[in-house]
Amino acid sequence: MNILVTGGAGFIGSALIRQLLAESPHRVVNLDKLSYAGHLDSLPGAAGHPRYAFVQADIGDAEAVRAVFREHAPDAVLHLAAETHVDRSLDDPEAFVQTNLVGSYRLLQESLRYWRGLPAARAAAFRFHQVSTDEVYGSLGATGRFREDSPYAPTSPYSASKAGADHLLRAWQHSYGLPVLLSNCSNNYGPYQFPEKLIPLMILNALAGQPLPVYGRGEHVRDWLYVDDHARALRLILERGQPGEQYNVGGGNERRNLEVVHHLCALLDELHPQGAPHARLIAFVPDRPGHDSRYALDAGKIERELGWRPQESFDSGLRKTVLWYLEHRDWCERVQGAYRRERLGLPSPGPG
Repeated sequence: MNILVTGGAGFIGSALIRQLLAESPHRVVNLDKLSYAGHLDSLPGAAGHPRYAFVQADIGDAEAVRAVFREHAPDAVLHLAAETHVDRSLDDPEAFVQTNLVGSYRLLQESLRYWRGLPAARAAAFRFHQVSTDEVYGSLGATGRFREDSPYAPTSPYSASKAGADHLLRAWQHSYGLPVLLSNCSNNYGPYQFPEKLIPLMILNALAGQPLPVYGRGEHVRDWLYVDDHARALRLILERGQPGEQYNVGGGNERRNLEVVHHLCALLDELHPQGAPHARLIAFVPDRPGHDSRYALDAGKIERELGWRPQESFDSGLRKTVLWYLEHRDWCERVQGAYRRERLGLPSPGPG
């Protein structure tokens, strides 16, 4: 296939493209505007690869997207371009609405325009696969897991913008017949993740001897998914998923945030003993406004229907992740730019 990947210079998108180039015969077109979290450094060896092309553009730019469809004639769209950090969505919700909602709308419209002009056989094989999040479902209690038929109840500007895009996707299938796929994933972790997220932030702060900020008492629970496992799931869904279907992709690794931080500290004590014990750096800070208490996904459907299950345990994936950051501190320094791992998403004194 000729696959158009949006957001391919980001964390999950770059993992997907690295896999596609290494393990498949597919051609990849990477459409990315290279925002603060998108870096071509995350795609070593891609430039000059005979099955890879890069286009710097915004999914919200309809003319630029149309030109990509016209020039590269994709057989499928894998849509990952998004603003993703909840804390940033609290500070600047407009950017999330523009990219995640309006941008997704424009991409859907241009995909629909392109799909309608395809010959019958190519139109029947075309797929638009949108990658979403478990956060659209809202917060769970102490038990249970979200299924594909769980109602949406987003609670942050980030999750609301992603939920809106998912609703648009379903509408474009129902109203116009566009052959779509939807997947919702749990918390991803692994190499090349921008250091605003919990795991790389804790690793880099620990290496610098800086406090490890834990929101509240660290009791919030997340289901952790190694990014390469997620990329394998995305490839399976695109190639074998049924149009109109939704698939939850969960790692089956529920952990309290404080437990994750202690696990990281223990690995760093072993692999980078300078500064040990690193757990002495843990500092509890005021909680995030509206912080959801627990997410967990039931990934039974993708296992039953497509045969996917994660290959990495949390222990093996976290060890690989820590080792990667220890060996790639230069990458972290290059991509951070003006961001110095400061706290984001703090309540402001008033509107505006």
